[in-house]
Amino acid sequence: MPEKMVTIDGNEAAAHIAHLTNEVIAIYPITPASPMGEWSDEWSARGIKNIWGTVPEVIEMQSEGGAAGTIHGALQAGSLSTSFTASQGLLLMIPNMYKIAGELTPTVLHVSARSLAAQALSIFGDHSDVMACRATGYAMLCSADVQEVADFALISQAASLEGRIPFLHFFDGFRTSHEVNKISLPDSETIRGMIDEELVMAHRQRAMTPDHPIIRGTSQNPDVYFQGRESVNPFYLALPDLLQKWMDRFTELTGRHYQLFEYVGAEQPQRLIMLMGSGIGAAEEAVEHLVAAGEAVGMLKVRLFRPFVADKLLAAIPQSVRKIAVLDRCKEPGAEGEPLYKDVISAYAEAFTRGAVSSMPRITGGRYGLSSKEFTPAMVKGIFDELNSEQPKHPFTVGINDDVTNSSLDWDPGFRPAAAKGVTACVFFGLGADGTVSANKNSIKIIGEQTDNFAQGYFQYDSKKSGAVTISHLRFGPRPIRSSYLIGDTEASFVACHQPIFLDRYEMLDHAAQGATFLLNSPAAPEQVWDTLPRRTQQQMIDKQLDLYVVDAYRIADQTGMGRRINTIMQTCFFAIARIIDK
Repeated sequence: MPEKMVTIDGNEAAAHIAHLTNEVIAIYPITPASPMGEWSDEWSARGIKNIWGTVPEVIEMQSEGGAAGTIHGALQAGSLSTSFTASQGLLLMIPNMYKIAGELTPTVLHVSARSLAAQALSIFGDHSDVMACRATGYAMLCSADVQEVADFALISQAASLEGRIPFLHFFDGFRTSHEVNKISLPDSETIRGMIDEELVMAHRQRAMTPDHPIIRGTSQNPDVYFQGRESVNPFYLALPDLLQKWMDRFTELTGRHYQLFEYVGAEQPQRLIMLMGSGIGAAEEAVEHLVAAGEAVGMLKVRLFRPFVADKLLAAIPQSVRKIAVLDRCKEPGAEGEPLYKDVISAYAEAFTRGAVSSMPRITGGRYGLSSKEFTPAMVKGIFDELNSEQPKHPFTVGINDDVTNSSLDWDPGFRPAAAKGVTACVFFGLGADGTVSANKNSIKIIGEQTDNFAQGYFQYDSKKSGAVTISHLRFGPRPIRSSYLIGDTEASFVACHQPIFLDRYEMLDHAAQGATFLLNSPAAPEQVWDTLPRRTQQQMIDKQLDLYVVDAYRIADQTGMGRRINTIMQTCFFAIARIIDK
């Protein structure tokens, strides 16, 4: 039976697999991981069972530290257990993570990676939190999009059960956790095909019980502690091949193929970039466009970050590569470079000293996308352009203007990859709590599940949420959509303004393409609407030859007893104008 195509976000994809493959789920809410716990709690409250026919017990604790302690205890009792977290919440779990890994206990912790509070708190996404965990002993597997979140949640569960190494499965906060996309969701047959019941029973037999008492969690002196730490080496050495084995098994069941490191690009590339996480979508679009234009460039997708497997990484890089830019989505102040960059440098240096490679490529390291800062194909091209120079900048930043230490690269914001062609792009400006985001999530799910289109929705709002501006970015088209960045200027064929006051505050029609449609919610009478528009808006409408539709949504909401909730009204107008589904 073919897998079901569904339109969901990354959090729901991870929670779906976690709920089906665990028995105890300890949760504590933290943005942007909260929906994973909320989904699990709702499903258990409704009596939805896991693959063993039992309803997982969901326990909300008083802190993330409590949640980590709960899963540690449940695992020691022989249950399959998991949790979800991000940012400072993940840091509170670190003490238990060292214990869980040290005791070789299989589990998967799902993390929507988020900035840590440093000079300020930020609820948005980067890899600062997960990089603080790389010494805990957890394997670290990174998903780049919503499809990978669902798939890797299952693959990591299978690999952890066999390898006995716990997994930290992470994906970018908001950019993946809250991005709605049309994916193939692994069905129960696939899940059962990936979970080896003998390995589950082996985990249960290691449980602490009075029936066969064992010693665990002792205090050790200098005579044995060192030896004990080294005794885990065979498990970590075996894990990469074991993980690839489960990836291959997943391919047999679904047809979707994954590797620990995957190269994409020209056959004989000279320049290469390397990264992990949602930035892969933007990078892949840029690489495909540049290769089609005859450029010798490529990229390496990094999926397994811990254990770091140097020989497999080097084997995946074409020997023709002469310059490499390694991208990290975090900052480690005072270090010579960020984590992935330093691992790549070490891999090449070690291989060179033992003669495994004959020469070292020029390797630079750069930072991008901190706190969900935009990362686009244009920036990727800017990095490749920098690699063309005689002395590429190192370290570098991209996406900001660093006028303090002058680390930033120049890039052309007008660059557009060919992948954007044939995709319908729509932008909606709303007010937090007016229902705009909810309506657009509903809309993109309707498009994804009621038509043959692939669909993507991303929702941009600031940390104030309620009462602040929200911008919904919707894309749909005939092919899977990997564009992990916002809809830019002149790209949208449909722009909607749900609050007329925004016309004076935001240059929303900058997004509109030539001949696009503009939907405006306004209380003005039809013959008066034009005079209420700012002069720049009027000029853009004339220059771009936009079609204007106007509705007084608040009047209709009042007349129909909907109060100030205009979302359903504006959604109906969108569907009627866009002609996506039958009116």
